[in-house]
Amino acid sequence: MTPWGEMLRTAALLGVAPEAFWRLSLKEWRSLNQAPGAATPMGRGTLARLMEEWPDGG
Repeated sequence: MTPWGEMLRTAALLGVAPEAFWRLSLKEWRSLNQAPGAATPMGRGTLARLMEEWPDGG
């Protein structure tokens, strides 16, 4: 059984409005609930590529 009430309360604590909660995909919901720091750090190569693609103009 899916704990909808618990999930809605968690969403509210995260600042997600009920209508936005119901539009979330399962992947988005899991991402919101992922423990901080659980994501893989970005490597230098990825950062360098992003800096080339998106210069700040400074």
